[in-house]
Amino acid sequence: MKMPTSACPRAPRRRTGAARAPDREAFGKRLRAVRKKAGLTLAEVARRSDVSITTISRAERGQLALSYEKFAALAHALNLDLGTLFAEGRQPARLHGPVVTRAGQGAAYRGPAFTYEFLATQAAGKRMSPALGTVHARRIEGPDDFARHDGEEWIYVLAGSVAVHFEDGQVVRLGRGDSLYFDSRLGHAYISTSSRLARIIGATTSER
Repeated sequence: MKMPTSACPRAPRRRTGAARAPDREAFGKRLRAVRKKAGLTLAEVARRSDVSITTISRAERGQLALSYEKFAALAHALNLDLGTLFAEGRQPARLHGPVVTRAGQGAAYRGPAFTYEFLATQAAGKRMSPALGTVHARRIEGPDDFARHDGEEWIYVLAGSVAVHFEDGQVVRLGRGDSLYFDSRLGHAYISTSSRLARIIGATTSER
């Protein structure tokens, strides 16, 4: 028996395609606006985040792409989650119900080693920060490539393969369908080991 059309509501059409990464200047303006709204000087944010005044200033002027470690530290210093730091157009609301992020509609950011697409940026104060990632790094250049931040981290490989290097010498190699969970206070760095850049999905927790 054919159901009446009214009984079969159509789901909204999904928008496809990759999220557009804001340029460094746009992100810098957002960072500066958030800092000014909080009434903090560059020196105060630097002291709270352990990120140098020069680095923050250059990021605000759009002259520098920040690593995940640094913008996580800045978000912590500004008492924000990453979603709020990247949200544009309107102030995110506290989490009071389900939050949907349509395909390709996350907040994208191109860092030195990753392109991130942050999900659920509409909700402020989340305990987790979920994101899609494309791993651009092909090698580790030095100690500064290792990220360290409070909380725990989980990733799942969607395509390609990655090697996760830890500062204690451990190396974990992951292929499509593999996942990894670890204490993100331990320095870690991702590199793509497949011919095509690896795609991952993951989430970090906050200890704020």
